[in-house]
Amino acid sequence: MYEYITGHVAEATPTYAVIEAGGVGYFINISLKTFTDIEHSEQARLFTHFIVREDVQSLFGFSSKIERELFRQLISVSGVGGNTARMILSTYTPQELQNIIATENAKLLKNVKGLGLKTAQKIIVELSGKVLELAGSDFSTSSVPSKEVVSDIYDEALAALSMLGFQKSASEKVLRSILKESPAMAVEDLIRHALKQL
Repeated sequence: MYEYITGHVAEATPTYAVIEAGGVGYFINISLKTFTDIEHSEQARLFTHFIVREDVQSLFGFSSKIERELFRQLISVSGVGGNTARMILSTYTPQELQNIIATENAKLLKNVKGLGLKTAQKIIVELSGKVLELAGSDFSTSSVPSKEVVSDIYDEALAALSMLGFQKSASEKVLRSILKESPAMAVEDLIRHALKQL
């Protein structure tokens, strides 16, 4: 229905963005990769996929056509909905996901919250011949951040994990452990590492 939405980034979080275009604010579900690409931008273009069900209408947005195509491939698999596909794309980078499917590593794929072994195996079987060649992406990290920056990153990551349905106490424990080892980690990498441990 919508190919893309271009506009002002009114709000950006690790799980959703609000893009204002033509006086309308669009609430768009996004992955961590897309968040990384738009979090510091005033303007953004998100390639969209609109899902309509009896009880809900959801708009998903991606910073690249390649990520949207991968999302569409994932939801073409029976048992994989939009939120599960987004969770997969937030837990693993496109390159990691490509490697998981290429090496048929269903055990690693089932680490995604809400994904069982059978569904993980089904994804690998159905997408093994379809997975796109995806360009590499660089996740830059700054030098040692201040305590205030670490606190902001921790709070943002905790809020994102809560929105994704994880218990606060478990999330806090994992986030503290990761930040103790890597205090300079960017928020999207922190969330991605936490998703693999929760």
